[in-house]
Amino acid sequence: MLGVAWFVEVVHYPLFAQVGRAEFRSYHAEHSSRTSLVVVVPMIVELTSSIWIAFDPPTGSGGDPLTALAITGAILALGTWLVTFGGAVPAHQALEPGFDSAIHRRLMRSNLVRTILWTAHGGVVVALLANV
Repeated sequence: MLGVAWFVEVVHYPLFAQVGRAEFRSYHAEHSSRTSLVVVVPMIVELTSSIWIAFDPPTGSGGDPLTALAITGAILALGTWLVTFGGAVPAHQALEPGFDSAIHRRLMRSNLVRTILWTAHGGVVVALLANV
């Protein structure tokens, strides 16, 4: 999800403003359909595995469980879901009738928060792997 998040943040969402107003509604509908195919399963796997690891943290190279890192990872994964369904999804729903620059900015802000959360979660995963 980290790679997808940065692609969406830097390339995809900024280009929404470049789609012609007449074409935006159909473009957005197709975007939503195709994006769901790419992100739904990985987000479910990420959340499920993060919660699982938080309840059964790996043992670090020093013999101690990496509980704090594992719990942090689960919190970050939950955070991405909260921002997705509390910010990004409502913004996308508001864009369904057509492009609106204020709603687009709201979508960009919520996506930046998700991108930061996914980046931090990626760091947690790297730290877990480095200490196992």
